[in-house]
Amino acid sequence: MTNPSGHSLAGNSVSENYEGEFGCTLMDLRKLMELRSADAVTQISTHYGGVQDICARLKTSPVEGLSGNPTDLEKRRLVFGQNVIPPKKPKTFLELVWEALQDVTLIILEIAAIISLVLSFYRPPGGDNEMCGQASSGPDEEEEAETGWIEGAAILTSVIIVVLVTAFNDWSKEKQFRGLQSRIELEQKFCIIRNGQLIQLPVAEIVVGDIAQIKYGDLLPADGILIQGNDLKIDESSLTGESDHVKKSLDKDPMLLSGTHVMEGSGRMVVTAVGINSQTGIIFTLLGASEEDEEENKKKGKKQGVSENRNKAKTQDGVALEIQPLNSQEGIDIEEREKKVNKMPKKEKSVLQGKLTRLAVQIGKAGLIMSALTVVILILYFVIDNFVIQGRAWLPECTPVYIQYFVKFFIIGVTVLVVAVPEGLPLAVTISLAYSVKKMMKDNNLVRHLDACETMGNATAICSDKTGTLTMNRMTVVQAYVGNTHYRQIPSPDVFPPKVLDLIVNGISINSAYTSKILPSEKEGGLPRQVGNKTECALLGFVTDLKQDYQAVRNEMPEEKLFKVYTFNSVRKSMSTIIRKPEGGFRMFSKGASEIMLRKCNRILNKEGETIPFKSKDRDDMVHNVIEPMANEGLRTICIAYRDFDDTEPMWDNENEILTELTCIAVVGIEDPVRPEVPDAINKCKRAGITVRMVTGDNVNTARAIATKCGILTPGDDFLCLEGKEFNRLIRNEKGEVEQEKLDKIWPKLRVLARSSPTDKHTLVKGIIDSTVGEQRQVVAVTGDGTNDGPALKKADVGFAMGIAGTDVAKEASDIILTDDNFTSIVKAVMWGRNVYDSISKFLQFQLTVNVVAVIVAFTGACITQDSPLKAVQMLWVNLIMDTFASLALATEPPTDSLLRRRPYGRNKPLISRTMMKNILGHAVYQLTVVFFLVFAGERLFDIDSGRKAPLHSPPSQHYTIVFNTFVLMQLFNEINSRKIHGEKNVFAGIYHNAIFCSVVLGTFFCQIFIVEFGGKPFSCTSLTLEQWLWCVFIGIGELLWGQVISAIPTKSLKFLKEAGHGADKEEITKDAEGMEEIDLAEMELRRGQILWFRGLNRIQTQIEVINTFQTGASFKGVLKRQNMSQHLDVKLVPSSYSTAVAPVKSPPSTSSAVTAPPMGNQSGQSVP
Repeated sequence: MTNPSGHSLAGNSVSENYEGEFGCTLMDLRKLMELRSADAVTQISTHYGGVQDICARLKTSPVEGLSGNPTDLEKRRLVFGQNVIPPKKPKTFLELVWEALQDVTLIILEIAAIISLVLSFYRPPGGDNEMCGQASSGPDEEEEAETGWIEGAAILTSVIIVVLVTAFNDWSKEKQFRGLQSRIELEQKFCIIRNGQLIQLPVAEIVVGDIAQIKYGDLLPADGILIQGNDLKIDESSLTGESDHVKKSLDKDPMLLSGTHVMEGSGRMVVTAVGINSQTGIIFTLLGASEEDEEENKKKGKKQGVSENRNKAKTQDGVALEIQPLNSQEGIDIEEREKKVNKMPKKEKSVLQGKLTRLAVQIGKAGLIMSALTVVILILYFVIDNFVIQGRAWLPECTPVYIQYFVKFFIIGVTVLVVAVPEGLPLAVTISLAYSVKKMMKDNNLVRHLDACETMGNATAICSDKTGTLTMNRMTVVQAYVGNTHYRQIPSPDVFPPKVLDLIVNGISINSAYTSKILPSEKEGGLPRQVGNKTECALLGFVTDLKQDYQAVRNEMPEEKLFKVYTFNSVRKSMSTIIRKPEGGFRMFSKGASEIMLRKCNRILNKEGETIPFKSKDRDDMVHNVIEPMANEGLRTICIAYRDFDDTEPMWDNENEILTELTCIAVVGIEDPVRPEVPDAINKCKRAGITVRMVTGDNVNTARAIATKCGILTPGDDFLCLEGKEFNRLIRNEKGEVEQEKLDKIWPKLRVLARSSPTDKHTLVKGIIDSTVGEQRQVVAVTGDGTNDGPALKKADVGFAMGIAGTDVAKEASDIILTDDNFTSIVKAVMWGRNVYDSISKFLQFQLTVNVVAVIVAFTGACITQDSPLKAVQMLWVNLIMDTFASLALATEPPTDSLLRRRPYGRNKPLISRTMMKNILGHAVYQLTVVFFLVFAGERLFDIDSGRKAPLHSPPSQHYTIVFNTFVLMQLFNEINSRKIHGEKNVFAGIYHNAIFCSVVLGTFFCQIFIVEFGGKPFSCTSLTLEQWLWCVFIGIGELLWGQVISAIPTKSLKFLKEAGHGADKEEITKDAEGMEEIDLAEMELRRGQILWFRGLNRIQTQIEVINTFQTGASFKGVLKRQNMSQHLDVKLVPSSYSTAVAPVKSPPSTSSAVTAPPMGNQSGQSVP
């Protein structure tokens, strides 16, 4: 196999020198990691003499780990590689410039400018012939005719500026996304033992020989071999496509692979392969290679036949894969399953992008028609005027002069098109999103998928976890029930008989994950730090409060000595640990949710520490007198119990028989205080029209108490609090299937779902999203931290994972990571989401006003005066102001609290409301009146020469300079008006908070002064007097006054106003979205609009591609899951393609065709052709 790391040979020889120091080489370990189950066990024991021996060869201790000596770590990196998979090379600035040059409109402009340039240098014999009509007049005729080239050159220069600005925007955008990318990857840390200490290490720093502590919910960062494991189950579907969880144990299957998820249990492993030598890395190298091959093939221009394409998958990595013929039974099954899958409601994304693309396409069509009309009218007018009315003959020597006129008309037409097409739209979206994403980081929201930011603004419902999100996740035991006594405070240890105290201490210290610890506070006088599972930390704190030392117990009974561990999972809702007793037999300690554990107890300890029978009547009394009062105070109740097996050793796999006949030791009440800022945040949500629901695994009384403290429930409201069982009974039919109608009766009133399983959470989220109750489809945000929250996070419109308490699996499935696990951060995300929407509406309002006015002025001016009052270069400058600069200025407005004082817009709300339409048309009327007045009467007002009907190469006139200057200044002041879109009177509110806006407006103003005073011929400008300048500014300020007049007119009274910028209809969506896993509305609009060759499309395509690359790269493990791993050597293709047919697959456009298995067809988010 080739060396994928791409190290030079010299580097290799260095690593070979070091390789001798270790007992096995890189290739040995790579070969070993390719084996599975029994083969691996045999190889490890025969060839290496067991796992301990492998640790010895790698010079590491299974208990202490590596020493952490920097030279040793560096040596390991040299020999075995680093734990990084190199990312794809970004496009260079020149490539981006080349892409921007591909723009059709720009190419047309360039060609026209070049023709104009060439013709301006061409002096035809007899060209000055009077018969050719007026070419130029006035004393400067000669000199002016010689400067005719300036206009062509100016157009070319402005095209170059536009291209550079576009390329720079794309480049900085890509750079930002890569920065975000690396930030997401840096966030991922892993528990490693070095020098006997458990530390959190960034994934990239892990080396071969490290000892990693793995636990439920981890995403494995490297390949390794299990040293010790408790009840370990791994989901390897990302590599094999098999959805069953694989049990891992030392004697059956000790091989752990990177990119797989720990679904249950815990353990320790020795790292044997990292980075490009791990199984994930090998697949990535193959992917990279196959992409490069494909690109090379494209360059060579090979045209592959159908048969060749079919065989491509077989030989992708040089190993023939068994491909099922499609007509076989299994193939047919898959097709049927796919059909079923396609009928499911799909998740829609990029709703905003979809609306914008649709709008851009519509405006583009209108612009295209207008520009064509302009050219036709200009040419007809010229021909009729010259050859019909004046009766001239077409003389051969006059041809170049006429062509020059035609080229000028053509340039005017193209310029109208350039101004009409709002290519700033996608730019505004991207700037706005990128800016928001950057700022959201400061608000503790790490955005993994860009469109989550925009979707959050439409959220109507939030389903939130309780622990850690609404509460502080700082748990403490505050009450206890031991030996028939309910202690309201923690008692002193003397009140318990030694036997009971011993059982409590052992039952907690041994039967909790050894990774849960209480460490001294980092600050003096602060609270001790809780590390690991917070509930277990509370129990360990209880042991410490009883003046006992849990660490001493653990040292006596290290993890290796534990006989068997049943780890906690969402089905068991309990954890049990079995140890051998010194005198023979076994003892099992159990802990779990009190009402579940008490059902399994048939004995209980009394005051003296003796066991007495515990009947169901006693249980009911205890629930009534102890557990419910605790729960009503918002406490979480945990029961601690034990059982001895003295006679015979039971069947350990038969869990149900083992977890019965327990003896209850104690029940404790754990308090987790509500975060102080949460009630206010929930209040804001209610004001903003967002319903907050609490979904928790706690019992219903605890949940209700906390929900009341948070303000989710207010006294006297008619709302539901249900337990998971009751919820399922109400929404399922006799067959156990969920019925949407039944669910629709419940969810609108449901506020608390307690004792819920992850499946219940998924059912609720899916039910709310699919519901047709109410006029708008609900947009649901969900928080989750556990491994099993994955499906609910994926199904939700926006999934929030917890950055601190969340498992890697949850983070992988989420759209946004809350770096502080705090509910208030979600409210901030809503604010930013709404702000993105508003920023884009502000920009639209501004842009469309300029578009309407510029197009009408150019069109009418051309028809009446045979020349556009705004010249090509001036139009390009206006275009630059209103596109690039305005999108910067208006898309970076910071959010204000007023955003949370209105209802959500909903997914179908048009981009341009009637108020905005009133503003656009109102300002257009003012600007058109002013411009036309200046064009047709300006020379009399200012007492200057008229600029109308000027000959071909005449010098710039003051008249048209005033028109241009006034036009730009009106846009500048209208930009201030555009800061408000809901009809507010004060357009200056908060303007100082936005430094970018102020600097853009002032910067544009100074540029304008420079252009007018020193622009000269290239900009068709001539300098103005101070009085003329003051008039221009005065008319510009008139925009602000006119804005007040418009806002005073009530929108309701203007019945003729229509909204614009709707999304696609339901029917259109379903028709176009066949076969797509997720509906990307932006891409669908693009496909519809592809007939148009105008500029905006190319730009939108680039934006979407950048966003797609960003989204699919959310972490290299994420990509792993999104590729259908048909490459993997020992994978049967059919099951893998089945699992991908069911799981939502997001796959990057670039690799989709290379990777997808043939029976599936291209099922990815197909890139835009």
